[in-house]
Amino acid sequence: MAKASLDVVGIGNAIVDVLAHAEDGFLQTHGLAKGAMTLVDADAAETLYAAMGPGVEMSGGSAANTLAGLASLGGRGAFIGKVRDDQLGAVFAHDIRAAGTSFETAFAAAGPPTARCLVLVTPDAQRTMQTFLGAAVDLGPEDVDPAVIESAEVTYLEGYLWDPPRAKQAFLKAAEIAHGAGRRVALSLSDPFCVERHRAEFRDLVENHVDILFANEIEIAALYETADFDAALAAVRGRCALVALTRSEKGSVVVAGQETHAVPAAPVDRVVDTTGAGDLYAAGFLYGAVRDFTPAECARLGGLAAAEAISHLGARPESSLAGLVTAARRPA
Repeated sequence: MAKASLDVVGIGNAIVDVLAHAEDGFLQTHGLAKGAMTLVDADAAETLYAAMGPGVEMSGGSAANTLAGLASLGGRGAFIGKVRDDQLGAVFAHDIRAAGTSFETAFAAAGPPTARCLVLVTPDAQRTMQTFLGAAVDLGPEDVDPAVIESAEVTYLEGYLWDPPRAKQAFLKAAEIAHGAGRRVALSLSDPFCVERHRAEFRDLVENHVDILFANEIEIAALYETADFDAALAAVRGRCALVALTRSEKGSVVVAGQETHAVPAAPVDRVVDTTGAGDLYAAGFLYGAVRDFTPAECARLGGLAAAEAISHLGARPESSLAGLVTAARRPA
């Protein structure tokens, strides 16, 4: 097998986030499910945008955030996702390239505009997301470059891709190419509502197509239809090589074969915005996984990267994460 020139290639929704602070009453007034990601159409996105307070625009998207975090740690990555040839599309492309990630997917010349996610951050730092997927849903198998997939140690896929049918085809094509080249496939379950929409298919993916699984405790419980974390952990054990389960302030648990590693959360002086915590955890974990870190070291690096993400507004690092690598390899 040829040596990989990339650590990770991520495939996901290319989105520009618009973040604004909001009170719980605003969420109630507009009937928004707190802490969840809800897909909306263009009209709903326009109505909510008009009602929101002042916003800050920054590029986002789950897998794209992970690749930005990986680059900040010193990793080599590429991202595949669809944008339109419009202003937000140019913003997205500039931002991810400036973060140190390769992005060569062709811009769409027609069709819906670049995706945007309206992120409402409440005083408790929870984020409620209303997402208009726009051009992102036009990602298809033709956008998956086999040479890029074959050149990466890990192909990382976000569960949100399982909603648009053509993106699902791109997802499966990438996984097949990766495994055909002797590489690994990683999946993030992304959101409990996403899991509930596709539970049976996700279970099949986890058991037959995924080597590294990321989920938070709500998502893994939804996957195996239980309210008990330990029962969900027992259900997923042995389904794939590595399972990383995040538990907010309780840290994370990694399941590797018959081994279980519980790793405490990294300390944070002040939680500002939980947007991107899971994305940056995945960045740290994957950086370690392709460098033969132990499962616990991978989890520690993921936790340190997540701690940086939640200490400020927005899902991408505000400063270099490279210094965290040494800290993650010290004994806990």
